[in-house]
Amino acid sequence: MRLIRLVATGVTALLLAATTAVATGAPAQAAVWSSSDRWGTWSSGGYTLYNNIWGEGYGTQTISANSPGNWWVRADHPNTGGIKSYPNATRHIGRKVSELGPVTSSFDVTVPTSGVAFTTAYDIWSADHAHEIMLWMNKYGPVGPLGSFETRATVGGHTWDVHRGSNGHNMVYSFVRTSNTTAGTVDVTAVAQWIRAQGWFGDVTIGDVQLGYEITSAAGGHDFVTNSFSVTG
Repeated sequence: MRLIRLVATGVTALLLAATTAVATGAPAQAAVWSSSDRWGTWSSGGYTLYNNIWGEGYGTQTISANSPGNWWVRADHPNTGGIKSYPNATRHIGRKVSELGPVTSSFDVTVPTSGVAFTTAYDIWSADHAHEIMLWMNKYGPVGPLGSFETRATVGGHTWDVHRGSNGHNMVYSFVRTSNTTAGTVDVTAVAQWIRAQGWFGDVTIGDVQLGYEITSAAGGHDFVTNSFSVTG
């Protein structure tokens, strides 16, 4: 889209922009915010969006948004191992598990299903970053959760294969949905209370609730589109 603005004007520019949007699957309207910076961020309405290219051996990635609930990423990362990025939208909670009340999140995404390796996942952090809850809503390509398999559980509105382990910095609890979905609602409170009931953590303070795409590879350029996202409660 940046190239189009530089080289075209008037009706020609509009036609080129529309053609590009159809070809990539990204929204046709101009974005309110966009960034190709590795650490690009934008805050609005109590949410913060992060481009978040944090891995090694990464390629290019641009994040664009109409709103915190409607944003998309164009990513072109090589087909090599290792997570390259986790572009995401974040809402801060800041309450203990025992005081959460009804916290839920809804999402709707459009994602590529071939030529990629990634997961669409929630990342829910304790405020001290000692505990990380990952909710894998869909996954494609050679990716998998950290840690060892613990159990299969139905909690928070979904059925998951639950894994637990450490990445050397914090504990990670990975809830991998037993079948892929691109839309739904998650009961964040129920998941946090379930983990506490297992004795894996105490009455920790839940900090950030994030939804994004943990991308390992997307060679040739692929679009990851968040049609809608919200955290309530």
